[in-house]
Amino acid sequence: MIALELNGLVKRFGSIVAVDNVDLSVREGDIFGLLGPNGAGKSTTINVICGLLSPNSGSLRIFGKDPLKHEHFAKTQIGIVPQDIAVYNDLTAYENISFFAGLYGIKGKELHKNTLEALEFVGLTDYQKRFPKSFSGGMKRRLNIACAIAHKPKLIIMDEPTVGIDPQSRNHILQSVKELNRRGSTIIYTSHYMEEVEEVCSRIAIMDHGKVIAEGTSKELKAMVSDTDTLCITVENGLKVDEKALLDIPGVKNVNIHENELRISTSRDVVSFPKIINTLMTSDNTIRNIESRTPDLETVFLSLTGRKLRDQEA
Repeated sequence: MIALELNGLVKRFGSIVAVDNVDLSVREGDIFGLLGPNGAGKSTTINVICGLLSPNSGSLRIFGKDPLKHEHFAKTQIGIVPQDIAVYNDLTAYENISFFAGLYGIKGKELHKNTLEALEFVGLTDYQKRFPKSFSGGMKRRLNIACAIAHKPKLIIMDEPTVGIDPQSRNHILQSVKELNRRGSTIIYTSHYMEEVEEVCSRIAIMDHGKVIAEGTSKELKAMVSDTDTLCITVENGLKVDEKALLDIPGVKNVNIHENELRISTSRDVVSFPKIINTLMTSDNTIRNIESRTPDLETVFLSLTGRKLRDQEA
């Protein structure tokens, strides 16, 4: 089933087109990464999905239903973890979660049960009577998540959930994302940290200037940029190599020699590694280190947008 479907979505602010004819399909059970430089249209798209903004044109469906016609259904299916921490400092952790869950009509014993479960899930049970102003940044981020999931939404939108926190808290949140997904939630995940997206997301879309310019798995996106891997081999006591013999190996595209390091560009769809090693060994080389390098998401992003993720758009 399709959890979220956008068709020809357009959102304008005067003469500025923030979302430009976006088509997007998120399957139920996906952790879907949404990437783009600042000003690319990600936040506007999320605000339209959440019902905070109305599109100028195009259609939107959440689990097959039009949110304009099924507003209550749509809102109860979505949980939003905003980039800016949205909790009340004069309410305890328990009271914050209970308040937000209560907005969805949950009451009584169910509300109490859901609140305790959310506290336990984010590891804040022992802090439920404490106020957020005494929390660390990581604890506030975890409380932010608890407030978004206490009503048990099927679609969770996480907008930069690990900004400004320590590595231990970041790891805790990433594990929480995976666990929520294992429990059946579909997740839309935005982040400036490429390694996070690569670790947790099953599919990724890259936006720029209001458009989706690429979509696929991490592997598929990398293949769009290059079908070549680089094999870096370091040897001891001087490199002895027959460059022509290496170039004659099927799949080898280029050979570059620098002192004791050999860099070989190889076609990703041809297994040439064993023959390369055999050629080096028969030439009496002592191999000290071997490293295979493939394009990462940062390379993909820069290649497609020409800008770093954190760059401000004019």
